[in-house]
Amino acid sequence: MTTETRVLSGRYRVDDLIGRGGMASVYRGYDQTLGRTVAIKILKADLAGDAAFRTRFRLEAQAASRMAHPTIVRVFDAGEDVEVGVDGHERPVPYIVMELVHGKLLKDVIAGGPVPIDDALRYVDGILEALEYSHRAGVVHRDIKPGNVMITDSGRVKVMDFGIARAVSDSSSTVAETTAIVGTAAYFSPEQAKGESVDARADLYSTGVVLYELLTGRPPFRGDTPVAVAYQHVSEAPLPPSELNESVPRALDAVVLRALAKDPFQRPQDAAGFREDLDATVSGKEPTKRQMSALSNELYGPNPRQAAETARSLRQLSTDTTMRRTQPGPPVAWIWAGVAILAVLLVSVLLWVVQIQPSSTVPTAGRTVPDVVDMSYDDAVTALEEQDLFAKRVDEANDSIAAGNVVRTTPSADTTVAAGQEVTVYVSTGADTAEVPNLEGITESEARSALEEAGLSLGFVQRKPDPALASGVVMSASVASGTEVAKGTTVNLVVASGTVVIVNYADYPVEVAQRELEAEDKQLTVRTQEDPGCPATTPALVTTQSLAPGEVPIHSEITLTYCSGS
Repeated sequence: MTTETRVLSGRYRVDDLIGRGGMASVYRGYDQTLGRTVAIKILKADLAGDAAFRTRFRLEAQAASRMAHPTIVRVFDAGEDVEVGVDGHERPVPYIVMELVHGKLLKDVIAGGPVPIDDALRYVDGILEALEYSHRAGVVHRDIKPGNVMITDSGRVKVMDFGIARAVSDSSSTVAETTAIVGTAAYFSPEQAKGESVDARADLYSTGVVLYELLTGRPPFRGDTPVAVAYQHVSEAPLPPSELNESVPRALDAVVLRALAKDPFQRPQDAAGFREDLDATVSGKEPTKRQMSALSNELYGPNPRQAAETARSLRQLSTDTTMRRTQPGPPVAWIWAGVAILAVLLVSVLLWVVQIQPSSTVPTAGRTVPDVVDMSYDDAVTALEEQDLFAKRVDEANDSIAAGNVVRTTPSADTTVAAGQEVTVYVSTGADTAEVPNLEGITESEARSALEEAGLSLGFVQRKPDPALASGVVMSASVASGTEVAKGTTVNLVVASGTVVIVNYADYPVEVAQRELEAEDKQLTVRTQEDPGCPATTPALVTTQSLAPGEVPIHSEITLTYCSGS
């Protein structure tokens, strides 16, 4: 069956091919029911053969179809057809029907090198506007990259493929399995590279990578394999964009570096905050080189390879999460109905106020409790005694009122009471503090129990490879042990992953590969094995390795095979 005559589900005619990617091919199509031109994305056969993926794909496509925003490519429909393969067996053909956008991919724009600053900011602002809307709808894209962003002929930004990345990642287990499917590792967030759960801040990291590439013409991290690039996302610090493109202002450097922070808590906490940071660079004062160096150290550590160990929470830098309205307001009739109801309520309250006869006088035998909040206790006692009232002191912890000052009274201020009545005065003892226990060297569950016992909370847990520590052992905490902090304070932990990361050592000299694998940061046991079936080389080069690239358990044994034949 040819593409010119093929019709999916008896409705969508498939016309000429207009694009091909790692997951699917995109065709110009025609909806014969509604009479409109559409784009049809047909999933590749290797994905279509996975029943779990097809189910997840359908559900995610349905979720994406509920999003309607000018910066998002609309998904009209998702379905599944069947076709007969060359072997005579039927096979499923999942597809989605989308809005046909006339324009070019952002990756084709970047292919020409760095783009003007104003254009870069406009493109990224469009991406963030789409993310602001989708995150509010509870949809995380997971695969923001230039290949998923269209620039229309009129210059508008259109983001596509919402939900597809989640369908893929939920049907796969490792970075090695997903990198061939979900775009490219160049745009992975560190949490995606480590296989951890992700939220909206992963999209912001990927958007930071796109901004970096728009400004410099290249992504911040490059490598020979997806695993090598993913490792850099987790452990390496990027160069500031201005070091690659002198026209980039340092104020923009600061925004990009913060978006690329390894710790999600150090990034802008939502798309609206990221957009505000970009807006501020237009008129903001540029930081000095020393300030830029301090920021880089703050986000990544003095040694980039120790970034994960030195990262700490910057929650206080989180911006207002207020979102801008992106959908039309309520109908005019609703507005007038609301005004009418409000008017009726105001008239009712006015009549009630006119009818009652308030009295501003206090009975002769009565007294008014004075407002003594934030006074010293002695001054409060004096103020109460002047009203023939007696104070009863009760101490309580309070982190907003200075120690020794009044927090509140019972009865409260301006209450009329009898002369001689006792008033309970609550006096601040300051913040209720706790001492941070020593957490290093114990397990994550033991650390959680210790924090709960001290009245503290466990926050973000970051997992970092360490060749000497078993999985789950605490390496460091965001607050030093013995520090007095307010109860309820959140303490973030860095714990050992129980693994180390290795790369593909094929074509490495055996001695070099062995030296790297036995080094302090790996500490693996290396065995070498000759292969007489292929001719020897000088020096001997690794042909295969017994452990696949990526994370491997600590203290693992790996065998490196090399040619030894004549």
